[in-house]
Formats: sequence, C-alpha cells, structure tokens
Amino acid sequence: MNDMSRSKPAAATLRRPRELADAGLIPAADIAALNEVAARYAVAITPPVAALIDSADPRDPIAAQFVPDVAELSTTPDERADPIGDAVHVVTPGLIHRYPDRVLLKLVSSCAVYCRFCFRRETVGQGDSLSPSDLAAALAYVRDHGEVSEVIVSGGDPLIASPRRLRDLVVSLADVPHVEVVRFHTRVPVVAPERITTDLVAALKADGVATWVAIHANHPRELTDDARAALARLADAGVPLVSQTVLLRGVNDDAKTLADLMRAFVRARVKPYYLHHADLAPGTARFRTTIAEGQALMKALRGRVSGLAQPTYVLDIPGGHGKVPIGPDYLGDDVVEDPNGGSHPYPTA
Repeated sequence: MNDMSRSKPAAATLRRPRELADAGLIPAADIAALNEVAARYAVAITPPVAALIDSADPRDPIAAQFVPDVAELSTTPDERADPIGDAVHVVTPGLIHRYPDRVLLKLVSSCAVYCRFCFRRETVGQGDSLSPSDLAAALAYVRDHGEVSEVIVSGGDPLIASPRRLRDLVVSLADVPHVEVVRFHTRVPVVAPERITTDLVAALKADGVATWVAIHANHPRELTDDARAALARLADAGVPLVSQTVLLRGVNDDAKTLADLMRAFVRARVKPYYLHHADLAPGTARFRTTIAEGQALMKALRGRVSGLAQPTYVLDIPGGHGKVPIGPDYLGDDVVEDPNGGSHPYPTA
C-alpha cells in the first residue's frame, strides 16, 4: 500500500486554547488569557466549523460564535446563570415542565460545539449525561402526566448520543399513548454533518409518534454542502425540519444576512421557526442587540422574503415565565402599515 492509498486520520475537535492557536484561530499570545475562559466555559470547535473560520477577518461571524473571547469573563448586572429560568420548572433531574402540553428532556449535557452565547453555558460541557435512573424517572413522569403530548429532547445536543440510545428513547416515548410528538433540538447536522448517518436517522423514528427536528444555525455560511446533505438525509426520511436562530450582534444583525439565512433554510427544506432575542447569559453582552433593533430587522424581512422564510421573533422571559413573540406591530388606531412602511386606513375595532 502506498502513501496515497492510506486513509488520513480524522481531524480532531479543538478543545483547548493551545489547539486553537496551533490551528491559527487565535494568536499564541492569547493562550494564557483564554485558558481562564476555557476553565469556566466549555470550548469545542469541530473540523467542519474550523474550516469555515476566516482567521484573517477579525469580524468573522463564524469565529464570533465559537472562538472564546476574554469578554466572556465580564458579567453585567442583568445577566444570570439561569437566564430563562429552567430551574423553576424542573420536575425530575433533567426534565423541565414549563408549558402544560410539553416537557423538555435534557438527555445529555455535552455538545459537538459550544456557542459563546449559550444560555445554558453554566451547565453544559461537563461531559456527563442523564443517568439510567434519572432517565427512568423522567419517562415515568411523562407516562403519569396525560397532558404531555410533546417531548422536546435537548441538552446539550441530543444528537451526539449513539443511535442505539436515541432509538431506545424514541421507542420508549412512542409507547406512551398520550405522547404524539418527539422534537429534537440540535446543531449537529450543521457542525458535525458526518454524524447524520442512516442509522441515526432511522433511530429518530418510531411507529406511534411523529418526530420533528429543530436545526440551529445563525449565519448562511453554516449551511455548507455537507450540512445541506445531512439535512437532506433527514428530510428524505420524512422527518420535518424547523429552524432556530439567535439574533447576534456582529453575526446576523443585518437584513441581508438574515434574509440569506432564512432563504437557505427554505432551500434545505427547513421551515424558519424562531428568531430568538439573545438571552441574558453570563458574559454574553457583546452579542445582544436591542429589541427595537430586532423588530426593525423583522420589518425588513417582511418586505424582503416570502412567508415561508419568516421566523417568529421571540423573547424567553427571564425567571422562567415562558417565551413570547415580540415582533413588530403593523396596526395602529384604524391604521395598518404595509411592508414598505406606508399607512392605510382600516377599521381595527
């Protein structure tokens, strides 16, 4: 066998500032300071994500999302460790019951990558997952609560789990008569598309329950050929796909970028679902826009892209009070505004 016929070892996920420096993603002079960041908040950049980063661009929107920054060590007074109030609604370890008809199951606490704006950044990245006994308790709770028709599987990122583990979970949930939908929230098809294998796709489906997958991406460059192929494997298998995006200053806070991203989702058969206002997570102030800026962007989208490409702009109210739409209002007193900003009389009472 000659050298050309040997397979190359798979590139590794970058997890330490020294590895980021060796890959040319940060200056070597920043290693010491970023070691302090990495000691507090998990770092992971997969090879597909690293390949997207333009290290020559100090404003690169991919780097901004995944490369650690010393600004993460500065917390503003309004930021909180549990910005959306998960803890208020924990009913068993790893299971959150915030809304009457659905629960959120944190199957794992690890991710393929770690976003620098993550609202669960204080708890993810510990490397553990839900224990068998805690998972059994969570499933028992679901079985005992007939009002629960949907189980949202999150974490962490649930699609880092093995196909066997995912299959066991979906089959267990399908056996609960009142559970109708299982929804997985994930970045894996975008940041580690090679993990979306035939076995994994098959593991997400079971008779008796509808499986949906919510895809997280924030910039159109994330939807590479490999990512679109991974999404196609899910869509071709009959798995409905929706999107989740976080509005991030310096990443997607302009109308063209958001429009390009939403159109790219639609081309990939992913229905734009939520545009999240960035949460008050510790050390993330540099990412947050104002709500007024977000509303203006949504108005710009309304005139720029079709209804298929329109997400709902939402805010998760701090303290565990739930998610609400905060999009722009087009109605006044007997007046309605059109997508171009014109006003027209219309009886609103």
